[in-house]
Amino acid sequence: MQYDEYVELETKRDALMQILAELDGLLVAYSGGADSAFLAWAAHQALGNRMMAVLADSSSLPRAELAAALDFVREHGIPVRVISTNELSNPEYARNDAQRCFHCKEELFTQMEILRLEMGYPHLAYGMNLDDRGEFRPGQQAASLHRARAPLAEAGLTKAEIRALAREAGLSLWNKPAAACLASRIEYGRPVTADALAQVERAEAALHQLGFARVRVRHHGSLARIEIAREEMPRALTLATLDQITREVRNCGFAFVTLDTEGYRSGSMNVVLPADAIRAASTEIA
Repeated sequence: MQYDEYVELETKRDALMQILAELDGLLVAYSGGADSAFLAWAAHQALGNRMMAVLADSSSLPRAELAAALDFVREHGIPVRVISTNELSNPEYARNDAQRCFHCKEELFTQMEILRLEMGYPHLAYGMNLDDRGEFRPGQQAASLHRARAPLAEAGLTKAEIRALAREAGLSLWNKPAAACLASRIEYGRPVTADALAQVERAEAALHQLGFARVRVRHHGSLARIEIAREEMPRALTLATLDQITREVRNCGFAFVTLDTEGYRSGSMNVVLPADAIRAASTEIA
């Protein structure tokens, strides 16, 4: 890192800490990912016990991610509350259209708002960074409706800068791969059910057991479309390994297994959405 880049990063970190200190009391939407974990850690540094991380538990959260998220806050002494969210009971969420993420985050922030009022915290916050502003993320609308702050974005921090600051702070998850909710693996228009989510979770866990770190199992009904990070792809492309992948994923209930030649990429399900559906999801509920 060049000296001027270092100075800019330190300036943004100081700005973040100032923003957090001025909030006085805060509930942080915490998923266990690098962004929300760094935000929770920074808020605890700035506010001590005048903050709390709120972890939403539902069928969309893999059990391994839940355990890792709890390990992190316990390691750093960050206050945490696990709440149960019930997005699956909402037919608008379960039908799985372009607004699914809005309904998920609406449930999260509604439950956080109830907790905020019960405990007397003045503010809500979540881990949106500066890069997220240019992406298709309907959940940001729900955050806006509940006046949830985005301190990382307000401080001008990008995803790469957050990871750099987390590394500087000695946080073990500074380079943790992105881990979107399990519902993001199910093709749009196919209902989100607890069984489908569990099917994806089992299949991804099996692939992790085979040694693949960055992998997604995309649910297309009887067909599983496997995305593996391109740097890991050569190891997958042997007949013996392909047979292992096929066997493990079929054991999770899929009849057909295919390997996506483009490899792992975030948001790959969004490419099938028509432009008008994206526009509608971005504006109708605002």
